[in-house]
Amino acid sequence: MRITEAAKRLGMSPRMLRYRESLGLLPPVREQGAHRRFGDDELAAVAQGVELERRFDVSPAELAFALRVLSEPAVAQAVRELGIRIGRLQAPRRALDFEKEKALRLLRTSGPTSASNPPKGDR
Repeated sequence: MRITEAAKRLGMSPRMLRYRESLGLLPPVREQGAHRRFGDDELAAVAQGVELERRFDVSPAELAFALRVLSEPAVAQAVRELGIRIGRLQAPRRALDFEKEKALRLLRTSGPTSASNPPKGDR
């Protein structure tokens, strides 16, 4: 089916459907004359995107960016770094950091031994 009929079935305008396409929220299916044809799979994909937007209160552009974060490791890393910097994410703990923290805890709890540091009155 053509875009006008697909938009009508989805309850949106053809312009909104084209906008979603420009964001990469439609499966890439075109016929030879460069006109987009919509089948059941394409309609279901658009409906799933609309449902995600409603459920998580995001715009089509935000959903498109989320897909980009999931598919491009460099973008995911940049977003993760920002999240750490602004305090929305915790930095991943490395094994050496864990061992360092463990050693510092042990030093704090054990304190100095009595043989190496006798009480001041016994000196």
